[in-house]
Amino acid sequence: MRKVLLACLVVSAVIMGCKNKIRKIITTDTSINEQTSYNNLFLDSMQLDKFMASDSGLVKFKQDFFDFYKHRNYEFAWFDTGGLIEQSHNFYNLQNSYITDIKDSSIFSQDLQKLYEQFNNHSFHPNATDASVIKAELLLTGQFFKYTSKVYQGSDINATELGWFIPRKKIDVKAALDSMMKTKGKGLDDYEPLNADYRQLEKYLLQYYALKNNASWDSIATAKSLKKGDSNSVVQQVKMRLIAFGDLAMTDTSRKFDTTLQIAVKQFQKRYGLSATGQVGAATFKELNRPIDTLIRKILVNMERARWMLPDTLTTDHLIVNIPEYKLHVYDSGKYSFNMNVVVGTAANSTVIFNGKLLYIVFSPYWNVTEDITKKEVIPAMKRDPNYLAKNNMEITGYNGKIPVVRQKPGPSNSLGGVKFLFPNSYNIYLHDTPNKELFSASKRSFSHGCIRLGEPAKLAQFLLRRDTLYTMDSIKTLMKLSKEKWLTIKPTVPVTIKYFTAWVDRDGLLNFRDDIYHHDAKMADKLFAKK
Repeated sequence: MRKVLLACLVVSAVIMGCKNKIRKIITTDTSINEQTSYNNLFLDSMQLDKFMASDSGLVKFKQDFFDFYKHRNYEFAWFDTGGLIEQSHNFYNLQNSYITDIKDSSIFSQDLQKLYEQFNNHSFHPNATDASVIKAELLLTGQFFKYTSKVYQGSDINATELGWFIPRKKIDVKAALDSMMKTKGKGLDDYEPLNADYRQLEKYLLQYYALKNNASWDSIATAKSLKKGDSNSVVQQVKMRLIAFGDLAMTDTSRKFDTTLQIAVKQFQKRYGLSATGQVGAATFKELNRPIDTLIRKILVNMERARWMLPDTLTTDHLIVNIPEYKLHVYDSGKYSFNMNVVVGTAANSTVIFNGKLLYIVFSPYWNVTEDITKKEVIPAMKRDPNYLAKNNMEITGYNGKIPVVRQKPGPSNSLGGVKFLFPNSYNIYLHDTPNKELFSASKRSFSHGCIRLGEPAKLAQFLLRRDTLYTMDSIKTLMKLSKEKWLTIKPTVPVTIKYFTAWVDRDGLLNFRDDIYHHDAKMADKLFAKK
């Protein structure tokens, strides 16, 4: 049933909400009237005014209400001469399924439930002057707006306060409702207004709710590490936990740590971003003992983020960095190509969540040291050692007041390595190489001042320049060792998204969790789960 309405929210409803800041003038379809319509139920605009004044929870949809009903010449949408129409039952069941499955009662309306039960399965001829019929009609419209806004667009949260600067998806709720009324959900089954990330997380959320109800979550003893060949009751507990999570397919609950368990442990460790040793040490025990309620909340927080983003329909090259995953994902003409490890900013110098367009590749770049780094690091180092600049291949190119403007010249010690990738932005964030290759072997890689260091920068450069035969891997490596900068312009520009997901489903269909390194989950949870 949920699929029926999901299919009704056509692409235009999303695009209109994202791009149209100037409100469209709504005209009345005067061809709809009591003589021409099969429906003789019409509202008086004064009835709509009175209803809006009585329900403060729907005030934000006031213009949507008036626009929707004005366009249909105030004809009822949810009733016809025989009572509630098919769309009424479909939507009512849809929103009830959402409330029950996701356990989100924020959109529940007791008034609507009572009125629906009053009119459901009863053959009667509604009267346009019946106060109960009018209220049910307008409550259904308001409930649709609330449901569509919450489920497909997200909670009423200021994303920028949570450090999220990717523009949020917007839904034109009245266009979505008009579409449903016209099509009844037929012929549009291939379209969903929610991206795949949301849908995949939703499936796991239902599984984890079931786990919470059916599984035992007593803590597993963590006295010592476990490895292949061990045999004890703790091994048995680990097996039970991994069976519950789906990492161990067999129903073997013996005390023996065998090869099958070792493989399952490695999969679990990969899903949590741990070193896949196949041994159960302190870090693995910590994750195995993570409360199921904590995992459910993490899934819900990331489902909310997924609601904010448009479905991924790009057919062009594009790059996606997921900060908590420490990965860059590369897409070739819309199709997944490869990924690489990255280093992101520390908690104190967090990498910003935003999107942009990659425009330049700069080989053998200067590193223009930011004023903040100059103040906090370079100047104190210069005071300790007068030869600091020369030792680090740096030079002063001017002064900003009393603060020197410092840059590091190209070379093997340059902090940006042999290449940087620029997508102009106000956050001074870019992708770049680094001489510190050892950092990429760490499982937790938040070491930078905010920019993103690449594990395989030459590979990314070759990908971006692959259509030009001049730029082979050998020539790219040569360009990365010049004594001066060389700039190349990328045409067309390549979309770059830097996002923050601590729970997601990977390309193998496995649920992944990562640490909330910037405490964004905690801030989001405070907003989502605050007691009213």
